[in-house]
Amino acid sequence: MISIVDYGVGNIAAIGNIYKRQNVVFQVARSPQQVLEAERLILPGVGAFDWTMTRLGNSGLRDALDEAVLSRRSPVLGICVGMQLMANRSDEGSLPGLGWIDAEVLRFDDQSRRLFLPHMGWNDVEPQTDTTLFREMGSGGRFYFLHSYYFAPKNLETVLSFTDYGGRFASSVCAGNVYGVQFHPEKSHQWGIQLLKNFAEL
Repeated sequence: MISIVDYGVGNIAAIGNIYKRQNVVFQVARSPQQVLEAERLILPGVGAFDWTMTRLGNSGLRDALDEAVLSRRSPVLGICVGMQLMANRSDEGSLPGLGWIDAEVLRFDDQSRRLFLPHMGWNDVEPQTDTTLFREMGSGGRFYFLHSYYFAPKNLETVLSFTDYGGRFASSVCAGNVYGVQFHPEKSHQWGIQLLKNFAEL
């Protein structure tokens, strides 16, 4: 069973609707027990880093998530800010992240690159490895983004795909059982539907 973690943040209903159409068994996890009984976890996220991290801390789910991910090695997929929370820290705030991946979250340099922020809309995703997360997508597909900060892992071997926005950044990562995508698969039509299906079948 997949547990979509509900800590008051993210497009939970949209993710659930995709899984309903695919006949994938899931639950919305609002208790530590529901987190711990999951075979796979999805950690959604929208909003600023510190605000989102605070909501997660206040939810009472933090310890259960650490146990599920770090001790039980349950596969987890972080989406957008849910992915950024997996880093050690972020330029967007002062609170420490979950530290599940050795990474930091940096702000796009809109001055030197003359970028419009946030990075919003559709963009190409280029897988770097033959990963099951992008299975049956050919060269990768197009996904919907909405962010002004990007995930910068210390170990580039954790990068599953790159996307170009004034330079390449990691648009998805994997470190063991920990997966993260900067884009919103629940808003990305057939490519996002396929990615969520692939995660359910890991």
